[in-house]
Amino acid sequence: MELAAKPVIKVAALCGSLRKGSFNRGLLRSAIQLSQEESSLNGLQIEYIDISPLPMLNTDLEVNGTYPPVVEAFRNQILEADSVLFASPEYNYSVTGPLKNAIDWASRPPNCWADKAAAIVSAGGGFGGGRSQYHLRQIGVYLDLHFINKPEFFLNAFAPPAKFDGEGNLIDPQAKEKLKEILQSLYAFSLRLRGHC
Repeated sequence: MELAAKPVIKVAALCGSLRKGSFNRGLLRSAIQLSQEESSLNGLQIEYIDISPLPMLNTDLEVNGTYPPVVEAFRNQILEADSVLFASPEYNYSVTGPLKNAIDWASRPPNCWADKAAAIVSAGGGFGGGRSQYHLRQIGVYLDLHFINKPEFFLNAFAPPAKFDGEGNLIDPQAKEKLKEILQSLYAFSLRLRGHC
């Protein structure tokens, strides 16, 4: 008996760090790799979306209800996604400027974030970026983003053993397993929001 194909969930993956070797970007690369290799994640299609080309939010750039081409392209990528995976480093106890800027552009009318499932991962020192996650959840309340509650993913990137290699790629097996759990939860929650049980 042939098994039915799993429903496809398109995930927009955004990193709050613009640094090439960012550990948080490494988390997204690992998530994409896991989604392609793990049979339990069949159905997840994760696309990394680069937020670095976005101009700083300035409503003077909005002309007759339209946005600059790079902003329009970004907004369409968010609109076409079923859910969002944020890799949110912590800057000064909060989300980064580039990530907040991207969020604000896609929140301009019509709000592109509304009614999407979302998950957050972060890597950093100490609490592993946890404070940024709590601020991002607060922002999501107004945007009608629906974050999974559990599991949570805060990775202390500097505690031994090494979690990343010299190029910022995730190498820690336990962290990869936790990341897989996040993706499974995001997939299941996305299906629930779409009316699949």
